[in-house]
Amino acid sequence: MKIFYQTLTIFLILTACSKKTDPINTIFQNYQGENPGASVAIIQDGKIVYHESFGMADKENQVPVQANSNFRLASVSKQFTATAILILESRGSIDLDWNLDQVFEEFPAYGKTIKVHHLLNHTSGIWDYEDFVPDDAPQVTDTDVLEFIKNHPSVYFEAGTEFRYSNTAYALLALMVEKYSHQTFQDFLKTEIFNPLGMQNTLAFVPNYNEVPNRAFGYSKENGAWVRKDQSSTSAVLGDGGIYSNVPDLFLWDQALYEGKILHKETIEKTFIKGKLNDGREIPYGLGWHIKEYEGEKAIYHTGSTTSFRNIFYRIPQKNLSIIILTNRNIPEENKMVDLAEKVLKSYIAN
Repeated sequence: MKIFYQTLTIFLILTACSKKTDPINTIFQNYQGENPGASVAIIQDGKIVYHESFGMADKENQVPVQANSNFRLASVSKQFTATAILILESRGSIDLDWNLDQVFEEFPAYGKTIKVHHLLNHTSGIWDYEDFVPDDAPQVTDTDVLEFIKNHPSVYFEAGTEFRYSNTAYALLALMVEKYSHQTFQDFLKTEIFNPLGMQNTLAFVPNYNEVPNRAFGYSKENGAWVRKDQSSTSAVLGDGGIYSNVPDLFLWDQALYEGKILHKETIEKTFIKGKLNDGREIPYGLGWHIKEYEGEKAIYHTGSTTSFRNIFYRIPQKNLSIIILTNRNIPEENKMVDLAEKVLKSYIAN
């Protein structure tokens, strides 16, 4: 691990020398100087071939974004929640065909038709808890999400008939991890995923329990000025978006997806396959990953958007190529992060 970070440091020094002529630097021009920033990396054939830091991680204290700055991943966290469930499934502790009324006591009647795998690929039809939480409410937790749903008598649609992205689903999955592992969600991730891979700076953040090292704080643009808005009423929910990480740690995770260190390769490949509805129609989502095509190749990715963070982890496995963009700002809109990653990708390929 020490050798890896030393190599990364040398690489960053060398790339800084050519920063002025770097076309990717131009793409992130508005992230530089006193602006909230970004950490951008390209991984090719098992190596970080580009990694640059832009702007400020902490404007008030003039702390710039650095190679090891930790950003709130938001929904990029979902791939780790899905992995935790699949680890427990591999051990026989969880069955993806369980109905939710088997898992959670006093769950509404519609839980009899919703299975665990419906949660994983966003076909459950369960209402999104964020619709119940005002922006100025006290922070809610995954357990609070379960209580909201227990008191809600209906669903958007019958499980398996439609695809609708659901943060609620991943909060429930985190609670399942706790119930069947007999550990807190944050501890399970640490002991079963982060520590085995050497991801020493990655964690599911729980105030007064752990601390985020080298933390990048979030900012929102208001009336032409950047205002620190790092947390919201939903920021304490872990399963759908509560993980912090940085580029060096996500590089280790990226490589583990090729090597089968945490899950068997066959299981990992299943997470990258489009799910199907009851009538056989495919959906553009696997297990914790969006799926699309990019110039004839399968691209798997996940964006992350929360109060003041916009991120994307974008992979083309057949090319052994990945793009990581972590930012601590509330613009652009989440769906535009795919365009931004592909803009970086095109620039890299062209040069």
